[in-house]
Amino acid sequence: MERLLHYVWKHRMLPVGTLIATDGQELEVIDPGLHNRDQGPDFFNAKIRLGATVWAGNVEVHQRSSDWYRHRHDSDPAYNSVILHVVGEIDDEVRTAEGKTLPQVRIDIPQRIRQSYEELCRTEDYPRCHRIIPSVPTLKVHQWMDALLVERLKERSEQVAARAERTGGDWERATFVTLSRSFGFGLNGDAFERWAMRIPLQAAGKHRDDLFQVEALFLGMAGLIDDVPGAAKSEQEVGLLHQEFAYLSHKFSLGEPLQRSDWRFLRTRPGNFPSVRILQIAELYHNGKVQMSRLLEANSLDELQQCLSVRGTTASSRRLLIINAVVPLLFAYGRHIGHETICQRAIRLLEELPAENNYILRQWQACGLQVSTAADSQALIQLKRQYCDRIDCLRCRFGYEFLKS
Repeated sequence: MERLLHYVWKHRMLPVGTLIATDGQELEVIDPGLHNRDQGPDFFNAKIRLGATVWAGNVEVHQRSSDWYRHRHDSDPAYNSVILHVVGEIDDEVRTAEGKTLPQVRIDIPQRIRQSYEELCRTEDYPRCHRIIPSVPTLKVHQWMDALLVERLKERSEQVAARAERTGGDWERATFVTLSRSFGFGLNGDAFERWAMRIPLQAAGKHRDDLFQVEALFLGMAGLIDDVPGAAKSEQEVGLLHQEFAYLSHKFSLGEPLQRSDWRFLRTRPGNFPSVRILQIAELYHNGKVQMSRLLEANSLDELQQCLSVRGTTASSRRLLIINAVVPLLFAYGRHIGHETICQRAIRLLEELPAENNYILRQWQACGLQVSTAADSQALIQLKRQYCDRIDCLRCRFGYEFLKS
């Protein structure tokens, strides 16, 4: 219940009546302070009135007073600035490293808040807070959705930035790896990223004008030449792909390719087989379309969709590539060079695209939430994965409305 105690203090959901500190003085909470999730006291720059004196400083929150010693705050100088110890149960006197005895106040979590929180944690329904969604003001819904979208874009852009860092700051290579990962469409995403990191783009660039050589290099490094569907390549062409890959492997001293066992084919439709997707990436690479410069040059959503158009890709799959690869790439690159307009362009793309259609979004729609664009769907995916799945309702604004209701 300590997390709930933090929550009650942060949002000033305090019990009705006068608060009395352990030194017998009346306590007034002027400002609960800024919640700190890193090391150090739980709340910075709080302001309280004890008796007739106003104090400014930090606040620490524990379930029991004795937790102060269990966490060794009594020997940590970082806690000398604490002006108040907020607890659910007073079972000891507390002192700082300087020997100062701290005033404490016991907070009883209001029963209605406790019951609502237990309901959120106990229910197996999804979304847990579904009964209050229709009553949440539209403005609050939009504000939370906007915050979730930016949070998701920052997370995904950090993944892109990490790829750029692993490639020595090569954003063109990071673009190739990110787009390739997205061609895995979840099921084979990790394998596609490992594969893309093994492709020697400098070597591949020497044969970029010859699509067959690019296909041989890409399929060979994936260990999937023999898995090319018969509709795409004849048996003779498959044999030539083997010969070409052997030549390129010797010429460029290529590393170890992936094995077929690295890829997942089960429950995958033939159009989504890794070998088919690699042929599509090869075509994009051959046409010079998997480059950051091309993504930046595209002035509209239609241009981007045309840029990603190759044999076998549907309009739906191109939209997913834009959502899962192009948008994070643009957002990451915009942050990297400090160009806010590129970040805003990434967000606009999501606002122009229709919402994805999956069970997560259908469940939110069923409880009355409007989902119309990819910006909405990406925000709700972030909400489910980072809050609902972790039962982290205390950090969720819908959870706040639930507890307050």
